[in-house]
Amino acid sequence: MPGTTAGTGPLSRETVDTVVIGGGAAGLNGALMLARSRRSVVVVDSGTPRNTPAEGVHGLLGLDGVPPAELYARGREEVRRYGGVLVPGEVLSAEPAEPAGSGDPRFTVTLADGRTLTARRLLVATGLRDVLPDVPGLAEHWGRSVVHCPYCHGWEVRDEPVGVLAAGPASLHHALLFRQLTEDLVYFTRGTGLDADTRARFDARGIRVVDTPVEQVVQDSDGGIAGVRLTDGQVEARRVLAVATSMRARAEGLAGLGLPMEDLPEEMGRRFTTDAAGATGVPGVWVAGNAADPTAQVGASAAAGALAGARINADLATADTDAALAAAGTGTAAA
Repeated sequence: MPGTTAGTGPLSRETVDTVVIGGGAAGLNGALMLARSRRSVVVVDSGTPRNTPAEGVHGLLGLDGVPPAELYARGREEVRRYGGVLVPGEVLSAEPAEPAGSGDPRFTVTLADGRTLTARRLLVATGLRDVLPDVPGLAEHWGRSVVHCPYCHGWEVRDEPVGVLAAGPASLHHALLFRQLTEDLVYFTRGTGLDADTRARFDARGIRVVDTPVEQVVQDSDGGIAGVRLTDGQVEARRVLAVATSMRARAEGLAGLGLPMEDLPEEMGRRFTTDAAGATGVPGVWVAGNAADPTAQVGASAAAGALAGARINADLATADTDAALAAAGTGTAAA
């Protein structure tokens, strides 16, 4: 893409094959597949991946424990190696534009600094935002002493005194998963209520239930968590708190695309709806990663990005062939 720079100055005025919105695992792997297929691809990356606070990525074969920043730096270099372009910035808007004469889709992507890109296809890989319960002192420890995923962080908090802060129906199963990792588990109901059967199941697993409302998280002298203060003044000593967050796809700037979304069951959040390969109900737009599958870990998100990238390339190949055939019939050059 002659004339394109990585974050400064004007972007290329040429129409690129694909703009990828989001530079996490899904976006970078999708861009890698496209760039390796000799497609012109631009990744717009706000630099705020969901797992930034985490010390390492876990459950990723061959890279277990790699710091998120290192993983994404490697990914960006790999995309650049095949001619992909990385643009730091935020997307202000993404909207359909006038299609090509052949009917091939076009999209206009406007960045927060006013620069624009025109693309034939879009891959949305914006990830999600975790919404935490409104408990004073909780958010400050997110990603360290406050965790959400037993597979991402469970081994690291094994055998610690863990507290599960109930946030909805999903918290019940959450408690059973963390019980696998520690024998010292307290379930704070936070007014959600537990039926007799669930209490019996928790009791059978040695999970202690606390019904007194939670007032705040108490910090220790080392900056970690010392426990949870209840409204009666008692402090339940805990070193780790587990929360089943509400996971909401990042959709800022994408309203103009009209992408279908749906609420997740059990108050788990909201996601973009796609088929198994990431295609949406809007021709020319794919979604991959946590924006479509909030429960996907890094490896699954990367795989979803790779699949979406391959499908986008296949769609472009069909469109290129259709345009070439039409041009051959009229004796004109394909656009």
